[in-house]
Amino acid sequence: MMEKRQLLIVSRNQEFIDRLVEQVSVYFEITSEKSIHVAYNTALNLLPDTIFFDKNSYNKASDFRNLKNFKSTHFLTKSFLIVYGSDTDLSILNKRYKNIIDEFVSDQLNIDQIVAKIQRDTKCKNYNYWHDCFMGLFNLMTQPIVLLQQNNIIAMNDAFKKTFRLEKIDGHKLTDFVNIENKAKVKTSLRNFARGKHMKAVTATSLLINNDKLRNARVSFSKLSRNITDQFIMMIDFSGEEDTMDDKIGSHADQVEKCFKENSEMAEFSFTKREKEIISLLCQGYKTKEISDALFISPKTIEKHRSNIIKRTNSETILESIVYAINHNLVDLPKS
Repeated sequence: MMEKRQLLIVSRNQEFIDRLVEQVSVYFEITSEKSIHVAYNTALNLLPDTIFFDKNSYNKASDFRNLKNFKSTHFLTKSFLIVYGSDTDLSILNKRYKNIIDEFVSDQLNIDQIVAKIQRDTKCKNYNYWHDCFMGLFNLMTQPIVLLQQNNIIAMNDAFKKTFRLEKIDGHKLTDFVNIENKAKVKTSLRNFARGKHMKAVTATSLLINNDKLRNARVSFSKLSRNITDQFIMMIDFSGEEDTMDDKIGSHADQVEKCFKENSEMAEFSFTKREKEIISLLCQGYKTKEISDALFISPKTIEKHRSNIIKRTNSETILESIVYAINHNLVDLPKS
């Protein structure tokens, strides 16, 4: 049986979506989105063969400017973009977006004619050629490579699976393979790279491989596109073999054991009295101004305490710190 192609429908008309789905579900795996912004992010993750945009569902000028996003990356240019709408609207869009829209479908056509156009256009193009080539090269490379969505690994090549001896390939984060004491540094580096203008970055680090061993590596990050800030490729270079190994960590991985031991003892610290008061009020839903009034301290001082709490719990947000404090019984909460 032939593998189904991916179809993304962008429309606010649920009845119209349902009619399309009923007709084309035999040939397509279908995803639908009402928000154009969400649809664009979905397209980046899904990389659909066909995108069907229902112009009749949107009226703002900004909605149509967002159409350009659906062809803004190397990967999405291979998607077939169909725009559905009135003859008048399609004539205007044809003048403005002729280079990015592959097919205009009039709303004067019945559902069977619309479906026939979708199927015909799909058969006329070999949409998955780029994907097949990319994935072929991706898995052919002898160096371990991963595709990242921020810290999340969304794909890994065969060399990466073999190097790290992974049985489960889903749900991994890049920081799962980084020494504990470097996790916060790696997250910060990823955020800075995502926000920056550079397309490529190279750094040296140590990575956790099988049996909790650490090995030094040269890591290269490369963005997929200037328009995509949070998705990139990471390539690992273990060149130099044994010469790059750290003698202190080698086969016994003493440094790893030390880090895990330190991490397990993190809960032994205690918050200051003022920090406990602030966390307790935060848990009760108090905002900074209300905490300031209750404790007779300035909002600026409260923000400083919040920052210290986040750092001490190795968290990224105050919410994570609160959850950590509650789970480790580090704060006394009022009884209901």
